[in-house]
Formats: sequence, C-alpha cells, structure tokens
Amino acid sequence: MLSLDPLGPKWDCPLGSKVLEDEEGPRGGGSGLPPPDRFPGSWRLDVGLDCKGSPEGAEARAWTTYYYSLLQSCLQQAGLPETQDRSQVPRTGRPGAEVTLCVLGSPSTFLSVLLEGGVQSPGNMLLCLSPAWLTKVPAPGRPGEAALLVSKAVSFHPGGLTFLDDFVPQRRATYFLAGLGPRPGLGQEAAELARDLTCPTGASAELARLLEDRLLTRQLLAQQGGVAVPATLAFTYKPPTLLRGGDASPGLRLVELSGKEGQETLVKEEVGAFLRSAVLGDALQVAIKLSSWRWRGQQALRLHPRAEVGAVVDTVLALLEKLEEEESVLVEAVCPPARLPFPGNAPAGPELAVRICAVVCRTQGDRPLLSKVVCATGRGDRPLRHQNSLPATLEVVLAQCGLGEEAQVVVFRQRVKAAAEAALAAVLALEAGLSAQQRGGRLAGTDFLGVDFALTVAAGALIPVALELNSGLCLEACGALEGLWAAPRSRSATEEAAAAAPLVETMLRRSARCLMEGKHLLVVGAGGVSKKFVWEAARDYGLKLHLVESDPNHFASQLVQTFIHFDVTEHQRDEENAQLLAELVRARGLQLDGCFSYWDDCLVLTALLCQELGLPCSPPAAMRLAKQKSRTQLHLLRCQGPPWPAPSLHAVPCCPLESEADVERAVHQVPLPGVMKLEFGAGAVGVRLVEDAAQCHQHFSKIAHDLQGEADHPGIGLGWGNSMLLMEFIEGTEHDVDLVLFGGRLLAAFVSDNGPTRLPGFTETAACMPTGLAPEQEAQLVQAAFRCCLGCGLLDGVFNVELKLTRTGPRLIEINPRMGGFYLRDWILELYGVDLLLAAAMVACGLRPALPTHPRASGHLVGVTGLASQHLQVLSSTASQEALQALHDRGLLRFNQFASLEEVRAPGEYEEPYCSVACAGPSLAEARLRLLGLCQGLGIDGAHYPVAHFLSHFK
Repeated sequence: MLSLDPLGPKWDCPLGSKVLEDEEGPRGGGSGLPPPDRFPGSWRLDVGLDCKGSPEGAEARAWTTYYYSLLQSCLQQAGLPETQDRSQVPRTGRPGAEVTLCVLGSPSTFLSVLLEGGVQSPGNMLLCLSPAWLTKVPAPGRPGEAALLVSKAVSFHPGGLTFLDDFVPQRRATYFLAGLGPRPGLGQEAAELARDLTCPTGASAELARLLEDRLLTRQLLAQQGGVAVPATLAFTYKPPTLLRGGDASPGLRLVELSGKEGQETLVKEEVGAFLRSAVLGDALQVAIKLSSWRWRGQQALRLHPRAEVGAVVDTVLALLEKLEEEESVLVEAVCPPARLPFPGNAPAGPELAVRICAVVCRTQGDRPLLSKVVCATGRGDRPLRHQNSLPATLEVVLAQCGLGEEAQVVVFRQRVKAAAEAALAAVLALEAGLSAQQRGGRLAGTDFLGVDFALTVAAGALIPVALELNSGLCLEACGALEGLWAAPRSRSATEEAAAAAPLVETMLRRSARCLMEGKHLLVVGAGGVSKKFVWEAARDYGLKLHLVESDPNHFASQLVQTFIHFDVTEHQRDEENAQLLAELVRARGLQLDGCFSYWDDCLVLTALLCQELGLPCSPPAAMRLAKQKSRTQLHLLRCQGPPWPAPSLHAVPCCPLESEADVERAVHQVPLPGVMKLEFGAGAVGVRLVEDAAQCHQHFSKIAHDLQGEADHPGIGLGWGNSMLLMEFIEGTEHDVDLVLFGGRLLAAFVSDNGPTRLPGFTETAACMPTGLAPEQEAQLVQAAFRCCLGCGLLDGVFNVELKLTRTGPRLIEINPRMGGFYLRDWILELYGVDLLLAAAMVACGLRPALPTHPRASGHLVGVTGLASQHLQVLSSTASQEALQALHDRGLLRFNQFASLEEVRAPGEYEEPYCSVACAGPSLAEARLRLLGLCQGLGIDGAHYPVAHFLSHFK
C-alpha cells in the first residue's frame, strides 16, 4: 500500500496520542527531561556549554547536553571529527559587518544545512543548541523590531570541522532559522526569538501554524498550485478566513459547521455522499483525522473500509467533540497502491509501501527549485513513517516497484519536480498576501519546503499525490541519504549536490540584503540606458545612493538621495577633482559607507576619491594600470614569478602609439596581423584587425582624425585622449571572466563564451553562459584572470577580464576594472542568483560579499547582439523594443537594451550594440536552437547577419 499514514486498523492511534511520524526526535517520557544518553561514542562532555550571563536551569542544561551529544553522534556517523572546544578564547570578529547564519534546532534535522553552510560560508554557519545562547535587543530606528545576537554557538567549516565558540562582542545574526524540537517549551522560546527580527528568518511560528494545518495546505495546493491531493471531505468548525471561499477542486469538499453538537444528520448525509462519489476513485479505505496546528504530533487517526459508512460517521461525530474554533475533521481517501507490471516474476512477499519526500527551496526572484527527492519503502501491511525507514533514491525505489525504464523514470521525476515546485509557489503566493504581523515579522518567509507524496495511478498515468508539508522531516531524510556516502567508497559513485545547497545560497543572498539595507553609497558616473537596472536594484535592496554626474538632466538625478552635478570627464585633473569632490561630500554632511563606479570613464577618479574619503577601494595606481591597455600588458609581461604560473604567461606583446613614428616602430616589433585599439577605449569602438604596415598607418590616421575628444563619441574613454596601441592578434576563442575579489582572495568567477566577430571589426556578436568549455579549460581561464588582476594590484572589487583561449593556454585581451557590461550582470543573476552589483556595493563598504563558494548554473543562456546598421528595419517592426519586451515578459527570451533606438539610428562607422536577445534552455544545444529559431522568426538572422555562424562556437 502506498500512503504516508497507517494502513491497518491494529495501528489505529487513540485520540491525543503521539504520532511518531510527526516527531523530530525521541521524547523524554513526559518528565521534561531528555531521554537517557544512548549515543555510543567517546567524545568529551567536559566542554563549555554554559553561556556567560545567561545561566540555564537543570532541565534546560540537560537538553543542551543532549543536543551536543546528538551533534557528536551525527558527526561520528558521517565520518567527521569531534567538535573542538575553543570557547575559552572568545572570537572577536566584526559585529554587524559579517554574515552570520544562525540555526536553532535539532542537529539531526539541520545537519545537511549546517555542513553545506560550512562549505559555502566557512565559520559563518552557526548552530545554537540552546535559546539561552541567543539574545534579542531592540533595533535602533526600527520600532517594534529587534536584532538577534549570538553569544555562543557551534561554528561549521569546510571538511566538516566544527568548533564550540564564544563571541565577544556578540555576533549579530543576518539570517535565522529555528526548528521546533522535542524539548518542552522550545517551540515557544524559538517562536519568540524569531518574531519581528531585523534579519531575515526562514520560518516563524505564525507561518508554521498555517503550514501545519493540513486542510489549509491541501486547499492551497489544489486551488493555487494545481497539485494532486487525496479526495477529502472536511468538517470545519468556524473556519479561518483563509479557508473561506468555496471548494478548491471537485475532490475537496468543505462543510462549515456552526456548532459541534446536533450535526448527526448533516454528517451522515455528507459522509454517505462522499463515500459513494467517484472522486474517491479506486480507494478502498478512508482515513479520519483532526486538522490544525494544535494537533501536530498528536494526530487522532482512524482507518475504515470505504463501505463502512456508519463506522465513518461515528468516528467523525466522536472527533467533532474535540474541535476548537478554526479546526477541522478530515475524511480522506487512502491512495491505493500503484500496481506496476513487474518484468519477469514479481518478488515474493507483501506489497511495498512507498513514501516520496521532496525538498524544494526558494531561489533568486522567489522561484522554487526542487533540491532533492528521497524515497522510503517498507512492508505494505505496516505503517511507513519518517525516521522509521531507510532513505533511498527515486530510481532505486521505482526499480523495486518494477519501473526501471529510464525514460519513464525521467517523466515521473519531472512530475514530482513540477508538483513540489508548484507547492512552494503556492505557499509563497499565500505569504505575499499576508501582513508582517501575520507572517511573524517583516522579513519572515518560507525558504524551503518538504512535500510528502504518495505514488498512485490516475487515468493510466503514474502521478505523485501530495499528502502534507513536512519540512524538517523531509530535510532530515535528505541528510540521511547524503550520509550514506560518508563511509569510504569507490570514487566512481555518483554524488549529487547537497539538498541544502540552494537553501544555503538563499540564506547568503538574504544575509547580503540584511547587511546592505540602509547603506549610503556614492556612485560616480550614472551611465546610460544599459545601467537603468542600478536604480531599480538599489530601491529593491534598500540602498541609499548619492550620485556624481556630469549631465545635470540625467534621469537618475531624480532617483537618488543626493545629486552632485560635477564634470567628471576632465581626466587630466582627476587628482584635483577628487579633492574637490571630497570637499563637496563633507560640505553636504554625507555619511558614506562606500563609494564605487561601474562606468569606465570614472574608475580612476573614484579610486582617488575613495582615497581622499578613507573608503575601501583598490589603489588608484592599480586602477590606472588596468585602465591603460598597453601598460597592463607590458607590466604583466614583467611579472614572471614566483609564484608560478606567472601572469607573464598570459600577457600579449604590444606597443603604445602616440604618433606616426610610434606606428612605424611598432610594426617592426609586434608580429602582424595585429589588433589596433584605443588605449582607454570601451565597447570595441575603433578596434580593428590590421594585416600590414599600410593598414596600421591608415587606421591610426583615421582614428586620430575621427575620434579626437569626448564630444566625438561620448562614453568610450576619449576624455583620456585618443592614443592607441598595437598588439599581436591572438588566434583562439574569446571569453569573458567576471571575478569577485575581496582582500586579494577570489570569491567567485563566472565564465562566458563569445562568438566569432565580424572581422576586421571586433564588435561582439554572440555569447553563451555558462561556458561550454571542459572544466580544466574553464579553470585555466579563471586562474589566468585572477593572476592578471593580482599582478596589476587589483585586490578588492568586481572585475571583468577578457581573454582568448589558445592552444597554449589563456592570453589576456584586457582587464576592465569594474563590473561586466552589457548583459553580463543580468545573465549571472538569472543563472546563478548572484548579483554583481550588490557584490560590488558590499566590497565598496568593506564587507565581504555573501556569495556561495561553488555557485551552480540553473540552465543555459545563448544570445546575439542587435546592431542598428544591420537590423534597423526589424528593430522598428517585428523586433521593436515593445515586441522584444513583451516576449521578455512572457519568458520567451531575455532582452537587454544598451541604448535608445534614437541614439543608434545613425550609427556611422564606430558602432556599439543596441541590444542583446537571448534564449534559455536546460542545455546549451537547446538554448542555441531556440535562439536560432527566434532570430529567424524575428528577422534578426539573415545573409547579412548569419546568426548560425555566430553561434557556431557554442557546441
């Protein structure tokens, strides 16, 4: 039999009794004390579990010791070392300036989260074994809210290392996740600690009460998520507002009761109609149980054959007496087993009972993502419960049931994924309509969900039926499955990502928001249309931006706290201008937390200004070095190690060009063909392949005539002058590497591939992300980009490095000492959930960006750029801004606009892209095919602009 609940009368549970399946651990027999220590092991117990200034009573201390032993037992079984006690030497840290992910709950429930947090954010994942280790203090400027401070915790580090730490001063939590364990009173203490915090919380008592009401969640899943649930008849006594509004589906019938007595006739009629109805399908039994948060872990359950109408009626009437307001009695169909044709002879013995457990997490943009599926099997004639069964993969269990064909397993897994993600989407939609008080705080929200499914057949198809939401127990089941791989084994075994990986990424993402909310940052240079996202993101993150900009009428001047009109284009006076700007900032009384720029023209000025104001930034000398392309290459050519490999391996020979005489000298020093470009240029404007000396002289003269100053082509660095360089042309594929560095350490890197350009020009044509390169080649690019940044002295910031991958390794094209332009920030946010803008802002404030150690892409993006010179007609018709935006809003493509059509309508010879159009897909090949078809339909593809050729590298 396939059900979550007991399937035989001899396992009926009396009213008010405990249901093991709903418990997270053993009970203490009603004494208030934990069960006797039964954990086999040799770890030390003479450790500093007492929290100074917050003494515990004997009972609370006993529970703290119990949880500490439970943690040691879990670590032991996972093959990890014992926790080291270093509480005698308190940790100092930087209160309020560091990520602090705090978990209060059972170690066995949250072990997967804790270990993953130790990998993704070493030392910042903290487990509190007692509420006494935490303190709430009123938050200044936030009436009714409190900050959560951590005095003591077990900290988690890579390799499963754990330390018992004291914190002086206390660490301020940037994320809080509390579990309700078996310790008496813990739920109330945890609920109070989680309520109305200034930091994000992944759970609250208020939300838990909603999700623990089976009737409410069942209606929510069926009505909002379209998820299959068991046919249910509910008698509800004075239902809450959220339950009012009619039946959710034909299989879910709600009967509102005005009272608990005198309902015999109504109950008999409703039960008889329900048991005879077709909505029960092939079900032979029904289960009768109570539904509300009050009955969680104390389920009253009766099972009866569907034909015994009288017995069902009597049981319902008996349970009605137990109801309080907003509670219900449920009569639900017990899902019949999915009898599958077994190849060959079916195995002897009773039928298998199967439970499917799915953990789904909230990701970037509040999108649900299935994290892991775990199954359990047992005898069909005995109850199958959490913590009473061994975990197994979906593939193994389906094979045991006779379904071993790979294609069928893939289809069913997709159904589980769709149902689980729809369940979380429905919960998030419900929470979005609740007030802060109803959620338990302004920043309270459900970040992960466990969904229990039964396996059944409907209309000839194998489908998952959602029985209930069970977050902690499902997460624990996933951790148990992952624990199977703790013992030594062959390295050929398949290892999946931890179930908690997306959850920890969300914890980090929400922590970053918490740390940055209300921060005051000075932005130097507003940029154009392509940077409109900055102002929208700042509002979303709660950043307080102040802007320095040359254009007094820039649209962003109305979107900031303070606007300072100042000419930032005279780069020969950057030192003087930095001093003047610093005086203006002080005169206006601006209390800045940081200062940064993402605009090429303003990078050196920004570094100088930070130096004047004493704000974090890479040194001005490093910015100057990276800004001037020939200086970058020539400097790195001299960096020959140690350590090795040295940056010189990636540098390319070049010559700076100030005059025709320089050109003549360069053609004899740099092998031709070569590439000529502006020293301080941007957007590939003026970049050209030159085959011989005559072309070198011709192109130098042309640039000297056409691009003399900022007015000739604003925004490409002509304020620095129009000097050029000649560098060797490097054969190979072109790639972008976007890096996040803090304190000289590499925190994150994202590699994208570029398509072939339209020679002799180098304007970008196409790109894909993530890279299609082999992991070793990807690693070579990342390390080359990292070494080149360090070689130039760029230690802190978000940088974009352009390289070519040759047969002898990566070679540097140039370093852009700022966040990647065009579509890169948007693509990285979409695929990895990492916002380079927020990372740059955090570095500017001297904060280590809260980033996952090994971010995983959620899919693939492949895109092409649109050029006014090639696509003006379609950009005004089939591929207009309005049409592309509409397709973007429908999720059919990603549209990134870099300029207004009026700005590029007469592009001339020195053209920059107008936009990027991209398609997503689960694989690179599928995304590529979708984009090719789209470009053909919109008219972007053609003989003059062969999209298939531009995408030819992406295979």
